[in-house]
Amino acid sequence: MTGSMRAWSDSFADGSAIPARYALARIADDPADHATLSDNINPHVGWADLPDGTRSVAVMVIDVSAPSSAEDVNKDDREVPADLPRADFSHWLVVDLDPAPGGIAEGSHSDGVVPGGKPGLRGPGGVRQGRNDYTSWFLGDPVMEGIYHGYDGPGPPWNDALAHRYVFTVYALDVQRLPLPEDFDAPTLREALAGHVLAEASFSGTYTTNPRLAG
Repeated sequence: MTGSMRAWSDSFADGSAIPARYALARIADDPADHATLSDNINPHVGWADLPDGTRSVAVMVIDVSAPSSAEDVNKDDREVPADLPRADFSHWLVVDLDPAPGGIAEGSHSDGVVPGGKPGLRGPGGVRQGRNDYTSWFLGDPVMEGIYHGYDGPGPPWNDALAHRYVFTVYALDVQRLPLPEDFDAPTLREALAGHVLAEASFSGTYTTNPRLAG
């Protein structure tokens, strides 16, 4: 956290397990199915004590525990090793948020899984939402392939030996509208943020679809 700015969620406590209702996938009732689609509701994201001069807010949600190799992902006869090097996987990129409301309401940006991705780049109130990494994850899937914008929650491999950690970062910005192309991804957003961040604050949660870890 930078300075006195605060960020939190009323949907789950910082550092705790993220409830399945906020995930794209959950453990299936039938063990043979491993995982199934979940409610995919966006959690509440709150912020307070923004610095003077804040003109807009941006939010990034990143899984910092995604496997760097898909070789072992979702294989019946093995687990993704916990010591495998990990990579970032973006789940939500939102810019042009009005600082005044002090947060994003639960369920306001996502309420269910949309195969092929949610239509359009705009969110409530005219905010812009970038493409998340399910765009590449579902590439080649005849049902799910598409361009995924906005919020799509956790859906880690059901055989991952490591519970994934999801970092929610709120940025207070000195511009009302970030200089971004209409369709943007996480690396493009990070570039656009440079030089415009007055303060930032983060919180995180964990999630797994591995029954062995979920207990």
